[in-house]
Parts: sequence; C-alpha cells; structure tokens
Amino acid sequence: MKIAICPGSFDPITNGHLDIISRTSKLFDKVIVVVLSNYAKANSTFTAVERVEMINKCISGMPNVVADLYDGLLADYARTHNATAIVKGLRAVSDFEYEFQQALTNKQLNNEVETIFITSSAENMFLSSSVVRQVCKFGGDISRFVPPVIHDEIIKRIRS
Repeated sequence: MKIAICPGSFDPITNGHLDIISRTSKLFDKVIVVVLSNYAKANSTFTAVERVEMINKCISGMPNVVADLYDGLLADYARTHNATAIVKGLRAVSDFEYEFQQALTNKQLNNEVETIFITSSAENMFLSSSVVRQVCKFGGDISRFVPPVIHDEIIKRIRS
C-alpha cells in the first residue's frame, strides 16, 4: 500500500489545501492529512484538535483520506506510518525555496520517504490560511476560499 502524507498547520484548511489533498488521493492508496505544530507560527486561531475536526468534516467524501495530529518531526511520523511520500503544494516559486529545504532535511532524517511537489491550481495560487484569516477578520466574503461545511465555524471564531 502506497501511503502519502499531506502535512500542514491548516489554520484553517482552505479550498487550496483540499485541492492538493484530493489530487493526492487519486495517486496514493491512503493519504494522511497531518496537522503539525509550526513553531514559526506562534499563535494559532484554532487548536490542533479543532483543525483536525475541521479537516475531518472536509474529507468525509474521500474514503482513502484520514486526518491526524502530530507534535514532532515529520520524518519520524512518516517512518512510523510507513509513508512513502510527503506531498506539498506549491503556489508560487517563492514557496519552493522553503519547501525544498524541508524536503532535503526530511530526506536526511528518513531516507525512505520522498517529497513530491504538486503545483496549485490557478484559481488557488493566491490562497493561504493567512489570507482567509485576514479577509475574514475585516468582514470580507471567504465563501470562495473555504469549504462550505466549515465556513460559519471560521467566521464565528475569527470575528468574535
């Protein structure tokens, strides 16, 4: 069984994330969407458990996709879950430098896992969780940016 991991902070999950996850689910037998702690992002809007719950709502129609939570090295997580690939979405060339560094680090820590980059769909190239949070905070319409099943939950948290 070929297992892929789609890691991220997903604070919150966006349509761009879901596009990468959906496309990955067509390439692998099993996809694990894992919420990782990102120490560069000090203050999260949603707890890690809430983010996993939101992801679960969004992936309910994808039978080979599961969500999980991990606070450690991604390379170790991949090893313990027998993953053969880490799949990362790239929106722009500016994403590549950081993601390439991470891929090389993960390869050093776990030689059994490969990093695969999937380019974002054109309609999602600008989209990030921080864009969603900012637009939402100032009263903008985020309905095109996030799945309907979590839309109201995001608005309630950010605008409260």
